[in-house]
Amino acid sequence: MRSVRRAAEISQSDVASALGVADSTVAGWELGSSTPDQEKLSALAQVLKQPVDSLFPRDGLPDLTDLRCDAGLHRYEMAAVIGTKSDGPVAGAEQGVRRLKDKYLPSLAEAYGVTVDEVRRAQERSMAKARGEEVQREAAFVPEAEEPPRTLAGKITLLLERSYPEGTAPGDAEIAKAVNAYAGAEVSSPEMMAALRTGSAGTPAPVVLEGLADFFGVARLYFEPDDAVVRQVYEGLRLMSAAKRGKVGRVRARGLGSEGLPAEVLSILNEFATEFEKKAGPTDNE
Repeated sequence: MRSVRRAAEISQSDVASALGVADSTVAGWELGSSTPDQEKLSALAQVLKQPVDSLFPRDGLPDLTDLRCDAGLHRYEMAAVIGTKSDGPVAGAEQGVRRLKDKYLPSLAEAYGVTVDEVRRAQERSMAKARGEEVQREAAFVPEAEEPPRTLAGKITLLLERSYPEGTAPGDAEIAKAVNAYAGAEVSSPEMMAALRTGSAGTPAPVVLEGLADFFGVARLYFEPDDAVVRQVYEGLRLMSAAKRGKVGRVRARGLGSEGLPAEVLSILNEFATEFEKKAGPTDNE
Protein backbone atom coordinates (compact mmCIF):
# COMPACT_ATOMS: atom_id res chain seq x y z
CA MET A 1 0.00 0.00 0.00
CA ARG A 2 2.82 2.39 0.85
CA SER A 3 4.65 1.78 -2.44
CA VAL A 4 1.44 2.28 -4.43
CA ARG A 5 0.66 5.51 -2.57
CA ARG A 6 4.14 6.89 -3.10
CA ALA A 7 4.16 5.96 -6.78
CA ALA A 8 0.91 7.89 -7.17
CA GLU A 9 2.44 10.84 -5.27
CA ILE A 10 -0.37 10.88 -2.72
CA SER A 11 0.28 11.80 0.90
CA GLN A 12 -0.90 9.86 3.94
CA SER A 13 -2.93 12.92 4.91
CA ASP A 14 -4.73 12.91 1.56
CA VAL A 15 -5.64 9.25 2.00
CA ALA A 16 -6.78 9.84 5.58
CA SER A 17 -8.90 12.83 4.58
CA ALA A 18 -10.56 10.97 1.72
CA LEU A 19 -11.49 8.03 3.96
CA GLY A 20 -12.42 10.08 7.03
CA VAL A 21 -9.76 8.57 9.29
CA ALA A 22 -6.73 9.90 11.17
CA ASP A 23 -3.28 10.14 9.59
CA SER A 24 -2.02 7.70 12.22
CA THR A 25 -4.60 5.16 11.09
CA VAL A 26 -3.24 5.20 7.55
CA ALA A 27 0.31 4.95 8.92
CA GLY A 28 -0.75 1.89 10.91
CA TRP A 29 -2.16 0.23 7.79
CA GLU A 30 1.10 0.79 5.93
CA LEU A 31 3.18 -0.51 8.84
CA GLY A 32 0.99 -3.59 9.10
CA SER A 33 0.07 -2.96 12.72
CA SER A 34 -3.60 -2.71 11.75
CA THR A 35 -5.78 -3.33 8.72
CA PRO A 36 -8.60 -1.25 7.23
CA ASP A 37 -12.18 -2.41 7.58
CA GLN A 38 -13.29 -4.38 4.55
CA GLU A 39 -15.90 -1.71 3.84
CA LYS A 40 -13.10 0.82 3.27
CA LEU A 41 -11.09 -1.20 0.76
CA SER A 42 -13.04 -0.04 -2.28
CA ALA A 43 -12.71 3.65 -1.34
CA LEU A 44 -9.05 3.14 -0.46
CA ALA A 45 -8.35 1.60 -3.86
CA GLN A 46 -10.13 4.50 -5.54
CA VAL A 47 -8.01 7.05 -3.67
CA LEU A 48 -4.84 5.19 -4.67
CA LYS A 49 -6.06 5.08 -8.27
CA GLN A 50 -5.96 1.30 -8.51
CA PRO A 51 -8.65 -1.33 -9.24
CA VAL A 52 -9.78 -2.85 -5.94
CA ASP A 53 -9.31 -6.37 -7.31
CA SER A 54 -5.71 -5.55 -8.25
CA LEU A 55 -4.78 -3.81 -5.00
CA PHE A 56 -6.63 -6.24 -2.74
CA PRO A 57 -7.00 -9.49 -4.73
CA ARG A 58 -9.67 -11.87 -3.51
CA ASP A 59 -9.13 -15.62 -3.49
CA GLY A 60 -12.24 -16.85 -5.23
CA LEU A 61 -15.61 -15.29 -6.01
CA PRO A 62 -17.44 -12.83 -3.73
CA ASP A 63 -20.02 -13.79 -1.12
CA LEU A 64 -22.72 -11.44 0.18
CA THR A 65 -20.39 -9.72 2.64
CA ASP A 66 -17.86 -9.13 -0.13
CA LEU A 67 -20.46 -7.53 -2.40
CA ARG A 68 -21.60 -5.19 0.36
CA CYS A 69 -18.07 -4.18 1.30
CA ASP A 70 -17.04 -3.74 -2.33
CA ALA A 71 -19.84 -1.16 -2.53
CA GLY A 72 -18.46 0.58 0.58
CA LEU A 73 -21.59 -0.12 2.62
CA HIS A 74 -21.74 -1.01 6.32
CA ARG A 75 -24.15 -3.55 7.71
CA TYR A 76 -26.16 -0.94 9.61
CA GLU A 77 -26.93 0.86 6.34
CA MET A 78 -28.70 -2.12 4.83
CA ALA A 79 -32.03 -1.62 6.60
CA ALA A 80 -32.58 1.57 4.59
CA VAL A 81 -31.52 -0.17 1.38
CA ILE A 82 -34.09 -2.97 1.63
CA GLY A 83 -36.73 -0.92 3.45
CA THR A 84 -36.85 -2.80 6.76
CA LYS A 85 -36.60 -1.73 10.40
CA SER A 86 -33.32 -3.57 10.94
CA ASP A 87 -30.48 -5.11 8.97
CA GLY A 88 -31.51 -8.55 10.22
CA PRO A 89 -32.40 -10.05 6.81
CA VAL A 90 -29.03 -9.07 5.33
CA ALA A 91 -27.12 -10.11 8.45
CA GLY A 92 -28.83 -13.50 8.47
CA ALA A 93 -28.03 -14.12 4.81
CA GLU A 94 -24.41 -13.02 5.16
CA GLN A 95 -23.99 -15.41 8.09
CA GLY A 96 -25.59 -18.23 6.16
CA VAL A 97 -28.51 -18.53 8.60
CA ARG A 98 -31.38 -17.87 6.16
CA ARG A 99 -31.79 -16.75 2.60
CA LEU A 100 -33.01 -13.34 1.61
CA LYS A 101 -36.56 -12.88 0.40
CA ASP A 102 -36.72 -12.38 -3.36
CA LYS A 103 -38.26 -8.93 -2.93
CA TYR A 104 -35.01 -7.68 -1.36
CA LEU A 105 -32.74 -8.82 -4.18
CA PRO A 106 -33.35 -5.99 -6.73
CA SER A 107 -32.63 -3.31 -4.10
CA LEU A 108 -29.44 -5.04 -3.02
CA ALA A 109 -28.32 -5.54 -6.61
CA GLU A 110 -28.79 -1.83 -7.32
CA ALA A 111 -26.94 -0.82 -4.14
CA TYR A 112 -24.07 -3.21 -4.86
CA GLY A 113 -23.82 -2.33 -8.54
CA VAL A 114 -24.32 -5.93 -9.69
CA THR A 115 -27.10 -8.03 -11.19
CA VAL A 116 -29.76 -9.90 -9.24
CA ASP A 117 -28.23 -13.19 -10.41
CA GLU A 118 -24.85 -12.15 -8.99
CA VAL A 119 -26.52 -11.45 -5.64
CA ARG A 120 -28.11 -14.91 -5.73
CA ARG A 121 -24.79 -16.60 -6.50
CA ALA A 122 -23.03 -14.64 -3.75
CA GLN A 123 -25.77 -15.73 -1.34
CA GLU A 124 -25.13 -19.39 -2.18
CA ARG A 125 -21.42 -18.87 -1.43
CA SER A 126 -22.33 -17.38 1.96
CA MET A 127 -24.55 -20.39 2.66
CA ALA A 128 -21.80 -22.79 1.61
CA LYS A 129 -19.27 -21.10 3.90
CA ALA A 130 -21.69 -21.32 6.82
CA ARG A 131 -21.95 -25.07 6.21
CA GLY A 132 -18.18 -25.33 6.28
CA GLU A 133 -17.93 -26.12 2.59
CA GLU A 134 -14.97 -24.83 0.65
CA VAL A 135 -15.92 -22.42 -2.11
CA GLN A 136 -13.51 -23.23 -4.90
CA ARG A 137 -12.12 -20.75 -7.36
CA GLU A 138 -13.11 -20.94 -11.00
CA ALA A 139 -10.49 -23.16 -12.60
CA ALA A 140 -12.21 -23.18 -15.94
CA PHE A 141 -15.12 -21.30 -17.38
CA VAL A 142 -18.27 -23.35 -17.88
CA PRO A 143 -21.31 -21.44 -19.14
CA GLU A 144 -24.07 -21.68 -16.58
CA ALA A 145 -27.49 -22.97 -17.45
CA GLU A 146 -29.24 -19.64 -17.13
CA GLU A 147 -31.79 -18.20 -19.48
CA PRO A 148 -30.65 -15.65 -22.06
CA PRO A 149 -32.29 -12.22 -21.81
CA ARG A 150 -35.65 -11.98 -23.53
CA THR A 151 -36.37 -8.27 -23.18
CA LEU A 152 -34.68 -5.47 -25.08
CA ALA A 153 -33.50 -3.96 -21.78
CA GLY A 154 -31.94 -7.27 -20.77
CA LYS A 155 -30.18 -7.65 -24.11
CA ILE A 156 -28.69 -4.15 -23.98
CA THR A 157 -27.57 -4.70 -20.37
CA LEU A 158 -25.92 -7.98 -21.33
CA LEU A 159 -23.95 -6.31 -24.10
CA LEU A 160 -22.79 -3.54 -21.78
CA GLU A 161 -21.77 -5.98 -19.03
CA ARG A 162 -20.06 -8.63 -21.14
CA SER A 163 -18.54 -6.77 -24.10
CA TYR A 164 -16.40 -4.17 -22.33
CA PRO A 165 -13.65 -4.28 -19.68
CA GLU A 166 -14.79 -3.12 -16.27
CA GLY A 167 -15.37 0.62 -16.09
CA THR A 168 -15.21 1.21 -19.86
CA ALA A 169 -18.78 0.53 -20.99
CA PRO A 170 -20.28 3.42 -23.03
CA GLY A 171 -22.89 5.68 -21.48
CA ASP A 172 -26.36 6.52 -22.74
CA ALA A 173 -25.18 9.73 -24.40
CA GLU A 174 -22.44 7.96 -26.36
CA ILE A 175 -24.80 5.24 -27.53
CA ALA A 176 -27.47 7.76 -28.57
CA LYS A 177 -24.90 9.78 -30.52
CA ALA A 178 -23.77 6.67 -32.40
CA VAL A 179 -27.34 5.64 -33.20
CA ASN A 180 -28.10 9.12 -34.56
CA ALA A 181 -24.95 9.03 -36.65
CA TYR A 182 -26.00 5.68 -38.09
CA ALA A 183 -29.51 6.93 -38.89
CA GLY A 184 -28.33 10.29 -40.17
CA ALA A 185 -31.02 11.97 -38.08
CA GLU A 186 -31.99 12.68 -34.48
CA VAL A 187 -33.83 9.43 -33.82
CA SER A 188 -32.62 8.88 -30.25
CA SER A 189 -31.48 10.70 -27.14
CA PRO A 190 -29.65 9.84 -23.90
CA GLU A 191 -33.02 9.79 -22.17
CA MET A 192 -34.37 7.29 -24.70
CA MET A 193 -31.31 5.07 -24.31
CA ALA A 194 -31.71 5.14 -20.53
CA ALA A 195 -35.38 4.20 -20.89
CA LEU A 196 -34.57 1.34 -23.28
CA ARG A 197 -31.80 0.10 -21.00
CA THR A 198 -34.02 0.10 -17.92
CA GLY A 199 -37.11 -1.26 -19.65
CA SER A 200 -39.28 1.82 -19.11
CA ALA A 201 -39.73 2.55 -22.84
CA GLY A 202 -41.78 0.85 -25.49
CA THR A 203 -40.48 -0.75 -28.67
CA PRO A 204 -38.27 1.74 -30.55
CA ALA A 205 -38.31 2.39 -34.28
CA PRO A 206 -36.50 -0.20 -36.46
CA VAL A 207 -33.78 2.30 -37.34
CA VAL A 208 -32.94 2.66 -33.64
CA LEU A 209 -32.52 -1.09 -33.29
CA GLU A 210 -30.39 -1.15 -36.43
CA GLY A 211 -28.23 1.62 -34.99
CA LEU A 212 -27.85 -0.27 -31.71
CA ALA A 213 -26.85 -3.41 -33.57
CA ASP A 214 -24.29 -1.45 -35.57
CA PHE A 215 -22.89 0.22 -32.45
CA PHE A 216 -22.53 -3.01 -30.46
CA GLY A 217 -21.34 -5.02 -33.44
CA VAL A 218 -24.06 -7.65 -33.28
CA ALA A 219 -26.55 -8.92 -35.82
CA ARG A 220 -29.81 -7.03 -36.11
CA LEU A 221 -31.54 -10.34 -35.31
CA TYR A 222 -30.08 -10.23 -31.82
CA PHE A 223 -32.80 -7.80 -30.85
CA GLU A 224 -35.54 -9.96 -32.33
CA PRO A 225 -37.46 -12.48 -30.17
CA ASP A 226 -35.79 -15.43 -31.88
CA ASP A 227 -34.61 -17.74 -29.11
CA ALA A 228 -32.22 -19.71 -31.29
CA VAL A 229 -30.42 -16.60 -32.57
CA VAL A 230 -30.36 -14.96 -29.16
CA ARG A 231 -28.96 -18.12 -27.55
CA GLN A 232 -26.03 -18.30 -29.96
CA VAL A 233 -25.08 -14.65 -29.51
CA TYR A 234 -25.60 -14.94 -25.75
CA GLU A 235 -23.30 -17.94 -25.38
CA GLY A 236 -20.72 -16.26 -27.60
CA LEU A 237 -20.68 -13.16 -25.40
CA ARG A 238 -20.25 -15.29 -22.27
CA LEU A 239 -17.29 -17.10 -23.77
CA MET A 240 -15.69 -13.89 -24.99
CA SER A 241 -16.09 -12.41 -21.51
CA ALA A 242 -14.39 -15.47 -20.03
CA ALA A 243 -11.57 -15.23 -22.56
CA LYS A 244 -10.88 -11.63 -21.56
CA ARG A 245 -10.65 -12.72 -17.91
CA GLY A 246 -8.32 -15.58 -18.78
CA LYS A 247 -10.79 -18.19 -17.56
CA VAL A 248 -11.27 -20.29 -20.66
CA GLY A 249 -9.81 -23.68 -19.89
CA ARG A 250 -12.54 -25.88 -21.30
CA VAL A 251 -15.93 -25.07 -22.70
CA ARG A 252 -19.12 -27.02 -22.36
CA ALA A 253 -21.97 -25.19 -24.05
CA ARG A 254 -24.67 -26.34 -21.69
CA GLY A 255 -28.21 -25.14 -22.28
CA LEU A 256 -27.89 -24.89 -26.03
CA GLY A 257 -30.53 -26.42 -28.21
CA SER A 258 -29.92 -28.94 -30.95
CA GLU A 259 -28.50 -26.21 -33.18
CA GLY A 260 -25.47 -25.91 -30.89
CA LEU A 261 -22.89 -23.17 -31.29
CA PRO A 262 -21.88 -22.80 -34.96
CA ALA A 263 -18.40 -24.00 -35.88
CA GLU A 264 -17.49 -20.59 -37.28
CA VAL A 265 -18.45 -18.93 -33.97
CA LEU A 266 -16.31 -21.38 -32.01
CA SER A 267 -13.43 -20.67 -34.38
CA ILE A 268 -13.74 -16.93 -33.82
CA LEU A 269 -13.90 -17.39 -30.05
CA ASN A 270 -10.79 -19.56 -30.10
CA GLU A 271 -8.99 -16.83 -32.03
CA PHE A 272 -10.08 -14.28 -29.40
CA ALA A 273 -8.91 -16.53 -26.58
CA THR A 274 -5.51 -17.02 -28.21
CA GLU A 275 -5.11 -13.29 -28.82
CA PHE A 276 -6.03 -12.38 -25.23
CA GLU A 277 -3.64 -15.05 -23.93
CA LYS A 278 -0.78 -13.53 -25.94
CA LYS A 279 -1.53 -10.03 -24.61
CA ALA A 280 -2.21 -10.96 -20.99
CA GLY A 281 0.37 -13.71 -20.55
CA PRO A 282 -0.10 -16.87 -18.46
CA THR A 283 -2.79 -16.89 -15.78
CA ASP A 284 -3.30 -18.90 -12.64
CA ASN A 285 -6.34 -20.51 -14.23
CA GLU A 286 -4.58 -22.14 -17.16
